[in-house]
Amino acid sequence: MTDLLIRNARIIDGTTDRAKDATDIRIADGLVQETGSALANPGVPEIDAAGRYVMPGLTDAHVHVIAVTADLKANAALPDTMVAIRSLNIMNAMLMRGFTTVRDLGGATAALRFAVADSPVPVPRLNICGKALSQTGGHTDQRGPIDETPTPERNVPLGSLGIVCDGVPAVRRAAREQFRTGTDFLKVMANGGVSSPSDPIHFLGYAREELIAMVEEAENAGSYVAAHLYTDKAIRRAVEVGIRSLEHCNLIESETAKLAAEAGCIACPTLVTYDKLSSDGAAMGLPAASIAKVDDVRLKGMESLSIMAEAGLPMAYGSDLLGGMHPHQSGEFEIRGRVLPAQTVISAATTIAAKLLRMEGKIGTLAPGAFGDVILVDGNPLEDLSVLSGQGDRIPVIVKGGEVVKG
Repeated sequence: MTDLLIRNARIIDGTTDRAKDATDIRIADGLVQETGSALANPGVPEIDAAGRYVMPGLTDAHVHVIAVTADLKANAALPDTMVAIRSLNIMNAMLMRGFTTVRDLGGATAALRFAVADSPVPVPRLNICGKALSQTGGHTDQRGPIDETPTPERNVPLGSLGIVCDGVPAVRRAAREQFRTGTDFLKVMANGGVSSPSDPIHFLGYAREELIAMVEEAENAGSYVAAHLYTDKAIRRAVEVGIRSLEHCNLIESETAKLAAEAGCIACPTLVTYDKLSSDGAAMGLPAASIAKVDDVRLKGMESLSIMAEAGLPMAYGSDLLGGMHPHQSGEFEIRGRVLPAQTVISAATTIAAKLLRMEGKIGTLAPGAFGDVILVDGNPLEDLSVLSGQGDRIPVIVKGGEVVKG
């Protein structure tokens, strides 16, 4: 790892509504060591941030790095080697957009995380759930009504987002298997979904006792459960059984949002994916049956932001894009900015995401002890969130763990 000194850093991290006064940042051994005025470290490479704004590396808390096509049934049929190589390109592009940490919500395995340590291209830090847990006919069961192919319990293809398991014993076994293989948390499909054939949006799928078993297994492992959720009924039930990471939440209502906030939950809206599934989904391979379900959740998404904000429910940044739609990852900033203050939108990708991933003090901040993840931005995102959009066009310098990966 390379020692590094960044001078004249006006930091924007989502904790204030304006850039902080210029300071120096010293990075060594991959970590921020100190910040202050006129720091000295002779012989160490320096970056002068004057005229730019400095941010901690961004976090996208809902991605699918192995979703190399929007047709998830076809994705699961691809050879693991193809999926792995294509996922490297997807992750490298994420990093070049300024996302130094990403949380994968179904598909990426610990084996993939070990493999990318030897990646020939730089990639973000991976936080993973392994394979999402789904019931028969649920959001990762891609078989459709006339396909009787058995679903595997072991050796699930890398391109598959999840594993099918029914009943409390099977759910416990699947949960323990994810933790055995080195995942960070559990993901459950607790509602119907868009990109699957047999589950209408209102579909609840798992019984309450199955959800409780997952929560218990996660707590036993010192971790937590994230749930795929759309409807207010599904969200309320998830909160009641102890699930704390609430994904999507497009159809949430005020009382449930307040209940979730009181329970200490964090939501992770992913509005950009519905925008792009609606406009680009057919061209990208999304089946017609899935496209027909998109507007059920897309049209209520913007309203859900206001509902959750008014309830005091924190929201982390998420994109949830598939296949050829991955390049729109940073579009979530501008979409949320239509409803929420820029500081709130930025904090979703910094401090709130860090809390959701249980990595407070390590990501989303440039305080001493944090990973040396830094981006330099041309323009003030508190005044114009579009500077974070696109493919990192206005992010000329990216540092991950003290290593300059762009600039």
